[in-house]
Amino acid sequence: MATQAAVAANARRPAGRPASAIKDAVFQWDGRDRGGRVVSGEMRAGGQAQVQMALRRQGIQSTKIKKRRMSGGRRVKRREIATFTRQMATMMKAGVPLLQSFDIVARGNPNPGVTKLLNDIRSDVETGTSLSAAFRKYPLYFNDLYCNLVEAGEQAGILEDILNRLSSYLEKTEKVKSKVKGALMYPCAVVVVAIAVVAVIMIWVIPTFKSVFESFGADLPAPTLMVVAMSEFILKWKWVLLVVVVVVPILFFQAWKRSPKMQIVMDRLLLQIPIFGPIVRKSVVARWTRTLSTMFSAGVPLVEVLDSVGGASGNYVYKVATDKIQQEVAMGTSLTAAMSHANVFPSMVLQMTSIGEESGALDHMVGKAADFYEDEVDQAVAGLSSLMEPIIIVFLGVIIGGIVVSMYLPIFKMGSVV
Repeated sequence: MATQAAVAANARRPAGRPASAIKDAVFQWDGRDRGGRVVSGEMRAGGQAQVQMALRRQGIQSTKIKKRRMSGGRRVKRREIATFTRQMATMMKAGVPLLQSFDIVARGNPNPGVTKLLNDIRSDVETGTSLSAAFRKYPLYFNDLYCNLVEAGEQAGILEDILNRLSSYLEKTEKVKSKVKGALMYPCAVVVVAIAVVAVIMIWVIPTFKSVFESFGADLPAPTLMVVAMSEFILKWKWVLLVVVVVVPILFFQAWKRSPKMQIVMDRLLLQIPIFGPIVRKSVVARWTRTLSTMFSAGVPLVEVLDSVGGASGNYVYKVATDKIQQEVAMGTSLTAAMSHANVFPSMVLQMTSIGEESGALDHMVGKAADFYEDEVDQAVAGLSSLMEPIIIVFLGVIIGGIVVSMYLPIFKMGSVV
């Protein structure tokens, strides 16, 4: 009862503050178990006395307890969470106890931030907290979908199977997300490089050519005069242009990241952008169907599944649509009919969902749809990359080549001037 009360108290803490005790520290300990074997490990506690008591309850006679300094480490990434989940699933399937699995994974991770996170979770589990409740204390790393699936696995006694499915889900969604980001970042990087090259030419190269041309006293061609005028404009307003080119994009992305209204606008806009919009839509549908398949196959009721699917899609339009679908399903409407009313899903997804409902294999059929759209994203990104390479080459050639040619035009007239 005391443990349950502690868990409930932790659940009521503010979300912005981690539930792990901030004054606790990590202690390294060495000792001997009941069989006389030398054992060692780490434990988070408020002091050495608590470590000794915890070890005594486990039948371990401590010989050395030392407080360990923990560096913050790098930020814990989603890819590292997926790797940790895969490692935990593998070790638990091999029969390694849960706490020992945490020790092995924490010790072998190169990121001190991940090590600290896993040690904190291990300490919570060691004191009697369920694994899902321990994960819920860190919503920054473990979302509701993750915690709900772990809780379902604990209740059904298939935790290692659930962790294995979770790791596959995280790996596939991260793969799709990285491909979409790569497709969007490639042209952006080229534009940034082009702006930097043009700025260098306009600020340092063109003024030198201008002074040389003026010494000859000849009339300059129209393209050269245009480039020189652009150079003078950039030199005159360079600080204003610097703010526009550097500061404005930074403020824009910060507003996109922090403002809910801005996120809603951008989520809608991303789905409508030519060329990139279909790729974003396919990736969102892939995440939506993959999440539905993973949670439903774990035995989570459909209405509860839809409660997590919308947020996992990563797009406001699909989140709103999922909320409406959930309401209709709760009122008795079939999932296929509710999805068709939302008007955001392709006909193939609706057909696969309908077949899954009729055959009783909804998770399998929706999973097949997720596989299809993940492949579609791969092919779309590959096709976009091959298409954009010549376009970008032509773009850079026109910009850089045009400037170079305009600077060499007066040289062709130099013979007549001399």
